[in-house]
Amino acid sequence: MSVKLRCTLIGRVHRPFFRIGVFDTRTRRDGEALELLGYYDPIESTGQRVKLDKDKTERWLAKGAIPSDTVKSFLREAGISFSKRARDKKQNLAHAEARKVSRAKKKARAGTAKPAAPKARAKS
Repeated sequence: MSVKLRCTLIGRVHRPFFRIGVFDTRTRRDGEALELLGYYDPIESTGQRVKLDKDKTERWLAKGAIPSDTVKSFLREAGISFSKRARDKKQNLAHAEARKVSRAKKKARAGTAKPAAPKARAKS
């Protein structure tokens, strides 16, 4: 099942209002969302035009959801990285750090950890 982040129109004539949600790619534009992430009000001149729940959005992006072009622009404004490369890099760094910690714990338990080397003195 392919999942997209896109907008659904819930406004009326001459008063558009959009909800940003997670949709299966096979659902129609105004169909039922798997989860709602926020809204976009294009008429709003003061205040907040776009509101997104960052935690939910990042969770869906990590699962592989693909944002539409419009939602991509909203994510840029919110400072959320949505490219696959950025997500993979973030996950790889976290995984590498976790492996490093687990290896250090394993060595400490086995008693094969290297003692810390003394710091070199600065020559005067």
